[in-house]
Amino acid sequence: MTISSLTDTYKLNNGLEIPIIGFGTWQTPDGQVAEDAVKAALDSGYRHIDTARAYGNEASVGRAIKASGVKRSDLFITTKLWNSDHGYQKTKQAIDHSLLELGLDYLDLYLIHWPNPAAMRDHWAELNAESWEAMEEAVKAGKIRSIGISNFRKRHIDELLKTAKIKPAVNQIMLNPSDLQEETAEYSKKQGMLLEAYSPLGTGGLLGNETVKQVAERYGKSPAQVLIRWSLQHGFLPLPKSVHAEYIKANADVFDFELSSADLKLLDGLHGASDLALDPDKANF
Repeated sequence: MTISSLTDTYKLNNGLEIPIIGFGTWQTPDGQVAEDAVKAALDSGYRHIDTARAYGNEASVGRAIKASGVKRSDLFITTKLWNSDHGYQKTKQAIDHSLLELGLDYLDLYLIHWPNPAAMRDHWAELNAESWEAMEEAVKAGKIRSIGISNFRKRHIDELLKTAKIKPAVNQIMLNPSDLQEETAEYSKKQGMLLEAYSPLGTGGLLGNETVKQVAERYGKSPAQVLIRWSLQHGFLPLPKSVHAEYIKANADVFDFELSSADLKLLDGLHGASDLALDPDKANF
């Protein structure tokens, strides 16, 4: 596919179009900071905003969307189910709560944030199945357009697919040159899921990497721009985040160059150069 602008899209397995770069809001403080960041993103041409119940900023994201004047039909909004809300009834309530906080009539994408929360290690699969059923009902009710997962590995996916009537459209995982999560990525793709890449800059840890800097110099681009472009050329959907308007705008300026196959391979070889993905079965939350 040709990658030429922020409004280019991938097609999900349910036929829905999703803009190829999303604006991430993890660790973006609720209130004016979050509102200003989302406003800057929308002003810069982003049309895909990714938030979560756990981020605590859904209301601010919603206010920024409303104030932007951008038509709802031109936007793609994602939020996520938090660990404490797993289970059928809690998930139904959580969906309604997120819609209320965001001030929206529907969500474009709703994800189970983590597959195996610490408090429910002995019955996580059952609760995921219950949550998924509630999410499927929300799709039928028109509250959600597509549903997916986040941080799921093969065994979590297999358990979910035993009862799922709607296949997950997306698996959102940490993806960057430091951690390609090959097994999870390949299995997700095999199951028809689009891979969304959170922490595409390696939680910032790759920005000072010498290899990344050298590649960036070759193209007259910043390390961040090179890492976002790397993600796109792998067919991932990157979710860069920032609270600074100049970086938000710069992170979208990735359509006037293409990394060579040699440079892609060079970046692919940076495993462990920054943080690695958390093991969802060992995370302490």
